Amino acid sequence: MGEKERKLRIGVAGLGRAFTVMLPTFLADARVALVAGADPRAEARARFAADFSADTYETVEALCANPAVDVVYVATPHQYHARHAILAAQHGKHLLVEKPMALTLEDCAAMIDAAERAGIRLIVGHSHSFDTPILRTRELLASGAYGPLGMIHAFNYTDYLLRPRRPEELDTAQGGGAVFNQAAHQVDIVRLIGGGLVKSVRAQVGAWDAARPTEGAYSALLTFESGAFASLTYGGYGHFDSDEFSGWIGEMGQQKAPARKAPQRFASAADEIAFKNASSYGGVSYQRPAAQALCHQHFGTIIVSCAQADLRPLPHGVMIHQRGAARLDPLPAPPVPRAEVIDELHDAVVKDRPPLHDGAWAMATLEVCLAMLKSSREGRDIVPAHQVAR
Repeated sequence: MGEKERKLRIGVAGLGRAFTVMLPTFLADARVALVAGADPRAEARARFAADFSADTYETVEALCANPAVDVVYVATPHQYHARHAILAAQHGKHLLVEKPMALTLEDCAAMIDAAERAGIRLIVGHSHSFDTPILRTRELLASGAYGPLGMIHAFNYTDYLLRPRRPEELDTAQGGGAVFNQAAHQVDIVRLIGGGLVKSVRAQVGAWDAARPTEGAYSALLTFESGAFASLTYGGYGHFDSDEFSGWIGEMGQQKAPARKAPQRFASAADEIAFKNASSYGGVSYQRPAAQALCHQHFGTIIVSCAQADLRPLPHGVMIHQRGAARLDPLPAPPVPRAEVIDELHDAVVKDRPPLHDGAWAMATLEVCLAMLKSSREGRDIVPAHQVAR
């Protein structure tokens, strides 16, 4: 089988929410095949085995020992990313790791070291910096046609914190909350557009619901070595929905109705866990997302201000605002959702091309997220020490 035809055999570690969001990509992209899955839930393993005629395991250790697996997709809870990624690397498996890469910089460094020792590729994603409109904005900026970058504004309002959650998802120490889960997208986006080298971070976070005791909102100011700066704002309490500014196209590129259902209420944490398990992959009420014509995915509103124009990535292209006029640099609809992730993975493993979203890049994004939390606690600017340029 030639380079272009080689199919990457993927073993999935963790059959939860992250997996179900990536599942349409795995199903539609001919460059990958799902050959194994691991999850402690018997119902998830049974569904995976039936759907893909694949091997299933109760533990990630057993999955990594499967010689048929080329790539391990680490989609377990955040606090296990480092352990499972290092284990997969020790078995010689290439790595696709969900964001955030890990919860500490020490764990990130250990993952990078394990990958280097094993001679395997490590890619961290999906984050929305993979999205084609973001990559196109970066290309337009690099062309020099609009002058140097001055400022980036990123904001997004969702119902993130009101969705069904396990207890650890409401505990910042275990990787819960909006900074670990949502800022990872925005930080990745503005770093990719801004060149990667964050010079300082100043932030405030909000935790305004005693029943959901983790941060559900944040605002941050990042300055870059170039002198450009970026503001990041996120609200996850389900009041305003900023998809209104994207023509009611949702984060996954789907058309959505402006009206929103009231959030699900639960009598106890046990009821909430039971509901989430039932609606998760393999659960009694799980439903695979229906196929539909999609636009590109997005993460709220992004405005990139250059000396001679403002650029705004949208689900169908990049709007260029210049001298009182606006024109669209259009992008064709994606035939496969999140194909950009497989592009990078396939190029890295099959063509030996260094990935854009490698371990060093993801570690630097985590460093900014940790700096946001620290800045909010201490009320001062934080200077990151492990940034990388792109």
